[in-house]
Amino acid sequence: MIVVIQRCSKATVLIKNKVFSKIDNGLMILLGIKKGDQFSDADKIIDKVINMRIFNDKNNKMNLSAIDKESDIMVVSQFTLYGNIKKGRRPSFINAENPDIAEKLYNYFIDKIKAKGFFVRTGKFGQTMSIDFINDGPVTFILDSKDI
Repeated sequence: MIVVIQRCSKATVLIKNKVFSKIDNGLMILLGIKKGDQFSDADKIIDKVINMRIFNDKNNKMNLSAIDKESDIMVVSQFTLYGNIKKGRRPSFINAENPDIAEKLYNYFIDKIKAKGFFVRTGKFGQTMSIDFINDGPVTFILDSKDI
C-alpha cells in the first residue's frame, strides 16, 4: 500500500463539476492499493500518518501531528500510484489490486481513520474526479507500507 500525503489548507473533490466533498486545514491522502495488500498494511500506514509530526508549532517547526492539530483528512483512491511506466509509453496497472478487493481496503482505511476521531471526507471509489487543493508548505510525503 502506498500513500501520498500532502498537508493542505483546503481540498475539494469534484465529480461531474459538482462538489462531492471538501475539507479545510488538514491532510490530502492519495491511497494506492497493490495486489496482496492486507488490512495490516492499512493499519501501519494509518498509525504512521496520524502520528507524523508534519504540522508547524508556534515556533514554525514541524513538531505537531494530525492528532495534535485535530486535522481534517481527505482520502482519495489512486490506483495509478501503482502504474508501471518502465517499458513503452502506456502505463501498465497489473500491480494495482482488483477493484473489488481494493474498494474493501479503501473503505477499511477510511473507517479506521474515522474511528480515531478524525473528520474524514473522501473521493468516490472508481469515479473520475477532479481534485482542487492548496498544498500548504508545500509539504508532501510518500509512504509505502512495506517500508514501515
